[in-house]
Amino acid sequence: MSHDHDDRPQLTAAQAAAVLNPPAGRTGGDLVVESLQGLGATTVFGLPGQHALGMFDALRRSSLRYVGLRVENNAGFAADAYGRITGEVAPLLLSTGPGALTSLAALQEAAAASAPVLAISSQVPAAGLGGGRHGYLHELRDQQASVRDIVKSVHTVRSASQIPSAIAAAWESALTAPHGPVWVEIPQDVLLAGTALPVVSAMDATPRELYPRPELTIAAAHLLSNAERPVIIAGGGVVRSDASGKLRALAEKLDAPVVTTFGGKGAFPWEHPLSLRSWLEDRHTTDFLEDADVLLVVGSGLGELSSNYHTFRPRGRVIQIEADAGKLESNHPALGIHSDAREALSDLLEAVERREDAGAAERVATVLEKVRARIDAQELTLEQQVLAAVREALPDTAPSFWDMTILAYWAWSAFDARRPNTMHSAQGAGGLGYGFPAAVGAAAADPTRPVLAVSGDGGAMYSIAELATARQYDLPLTWLIVDDGGYGILREYMTDAFGEATGTELSRPDFVALAESFGVPAVRTTPEALAADLGKALAAPGPSVVVLPALLRMFEPTHL
Repeated sequence: MSHDHDDRPQLTAAQAAAVLNPPAGRTGGDLVVESLQGLGATTVFGLPGQHALGMFDALRRSSLRYVGLRVENNAGFAADAYGRITGEVAPLLLSTGPGALTSLAALQEAAAASAPVLAISSQVPAAGLGGGRHGYLHELRDQQASVRDIVKSVHTVRSASQIPSAIAAAWESALTAPHGPVWVEIPQDVLLAGTALPVVSAMDATPRELYPRPELTIAAAHLLSNAERPVIIAGGGVVRSDASGKLRALAEKLDAPVVTTFGGKGAFPWEHPLSLRSWLEDRHTTDFLEDADVLLVVGSGLGELSSNYHTFRPRGRVIQIEADAGKLESNHPALGIHSDAREALSDLLEAVERREDAGAAERVATVLEKVRARIDAQELTLEQQVLAAVREALPDTAPSFWDMTILAYWAWSAFDARRPNTMHSAQGAGGLGYGFPAAVGAAAADPTRPVLAVSGDGGAMYSIAELATARQYDLPLTWLIVDDGGYGILREYMTDAFGEATGTELSRPDFVALAESFGVPAVRTTPEALAADLGKALAAPGPSVVVLPALLRMFEPTHL
């Protein structure tokens, strides 16, 4: 392909001189940070290690803001949250071997939740690559093999000139729908070696758009326009593609009830007359969804949690809009539309005919009343009181990050997120320890509003080290720790299944004293005082901890 002369970069004399005479003292590490800056990055997360020092030294010469966490997995969770909140790529700088491997659980969560994380790991010196057991510190036979099953794409570098292109390709991959984590690895000697390459300038790594095929839009619009009982399931893809406005407009045009998945919290207004809310783990909701003659599933694969543990059996036609081609029809036969949720909803909104169903809102109200009666019959007043107190204390625009803990499982179904992209949890991969380090990443993304993290005492122990991070960067986040003396949900599961629990009871610290030892103000609260104490903590600048000693119970499942 030939280029016209006019297409070539037109440089001023000063720019040309800068290109031909780059500053002295630059290394491969500088090419990494210059590439990130050229792509628009402003903040990077990570943890230094011996092989990665070339990258970290180059940070000193850059305008990038570095947020350093104390454990690589926590740094990965922070990058994940930054990516979710901003929709931008979150660079994560890691060292070889143990450092790289310690990040894997966080990268699995980023993959499950489609968070755009760009992990850049060092490697042993280039001479040690290829599995030749040279005995370098941190050496793995094949480091890439450990991440290849988790990330979207792997990009390897063997020389300095490959660095900008590898990072640009990874960046584009991370932001191409569905978003996800990607991996770049660069040998230690390449990061440390001096370079005379010109300074990296602005780079283009624009992701390709993912549009629906027009014949599929026509077919879906015909099914929906002529449906008697259409229903919509809105998943995380609606939130990630900023399509909640399109979703509402389509639901109102069709008079179609909407249920949001746990990953799609906030995608549809909680109090809307067509809102079935998020009660997916309830047989009344499952029955209602099964009764739909046309079910539109947007941005969800209808996995285990979204299908009431695979007990959901749709009887009508299913239309599935999904950016991840591998999830199309992976659980149910459907008219599968491989597309970004926003693009597909936009096209559907134009193509469907208005239908009116005066009884839709009434049917929704009936389902919600059945759900409410089922929960009320279980005498779970404390749990509902605690969740209501959190909702009362949390500003509508403040993001919240929930660990794998009983209060979070309640929140998946019963918490009104009020705004799209404000409620996040680790329900994608389901690992412990997500809540607090993720809140660190969100607070770094937007320090103008408070952030809430919610953990149990078991999950909190994964993240205690990051109290030092929150204090060091003076981040506006509040950590609610619900202390029930162990792994509460596992205690329930084991007691129900085996009659008694094993390995679930935990010795734990005085969380208030521990937080204060980090210089972080903390308070022990009660269910009655929770709303006031949490509100006060969220309104104060900097980090804080609120500890609630409470033994919460889960509502009865309906899938067994």
